[in-house]
Amino acid sequence: MSDLHFPKPTKELVDRRHALAPDAEDAFRAFSKAVFAPGALDARTKQLIAVAVAHVTQCPWCIEGHVKAARREGASGEEIMEAIWVAAEMRAGAAWAHSLKTVELIAGSGEGGA
Repeated sequence: MSDLHFPKPTKELVDRRHALAPDAEDAFRAFSKAVFAPGALDARTKQLIAVAVAHVTQCPWCIEGHVKAARREGASGEEIMEAIWVAAEMRAGAAWAHSLKTVELIAGSGEGGA
């Protein structure tokens, strides 16, 4: 995956990033490994959550990596799409819920309307 805005994560770029901040890079990798290890949630469920979150955060690398990982953990295409729809509802639901703030502001402005 590579285009004008998203460089392909080559080994050279990954190695350069590590060289610029090795302690932070190593700590992040250990953190990630711990988070995705099976625990109260199995690895498949964690990857489905990650797929959903990757769509909300709109990270193309995360989408690619976690969809592949979810498939490796046995998630079906239908389960992956359902997780994405849950994420879409949550994102849309937040805008819908925040509309109450706008309704409150409209009412307080003295303007007409409902």
